[in-house]
Amino acid sequence: MTGAQSETATLAGGCFWGVEELFRQLPGVLDTTVGYTGGTLENPRYENVKTGRSGHAESLQIVFDPSKISYQAILEYFFRLHDPTTANRQGNDVGSQYRSAIFYHSDEQKKIAESVKASIEASGKWKRPIVTEIVAATPFYSAEEYHQDYLRKNPNGYTCHYLR
Repeated sequence: MTGAQSETATLAGGCFWGVEELFRQLPGVLDTTVGYTGGTLENPRYENVKTGRSGHAESLQIVFDPSKISYQAILEYFFRLHDPTTANRQGNDVGSQYRSAIFYHSDEQKKIAESVKASIEASGKWKRPIVTEIVAATPFYSAEEYHQDYLRKNPNGYTCHYLR
């Protein structure tokens, strides 16, 4: 679902269920897929990632229309829906698979990510330093089907994400 009218953003901010549910509501977001990225194991499954030993983060891949929403706006929203000051933790979820990370797909995305992170840091909104990693995108592996659209399928399912 990529083309001239779309770009991709890949973000990790804790359990991917809540991240996906909040992002899918944004105008200009065309598609969301939860999955795993940033690790060393090829074709990881949840059973591998949940141990924290594969190096992957639970992540969200977002396909968006840049004429309706900018990459910068996506990142600003990202910093509102999770706590970017906690290394390897969001809510009750602890481990490197729940780290805060921006996986950039181009030099332009890297520049925007660094600028947004610096702006958020300088805003004083967060009382502790922002630990969000900004790293080059690595292969993204879609999570199992039962994880996709999880909070749509399970409206009372677990989430630790909300807009701040």
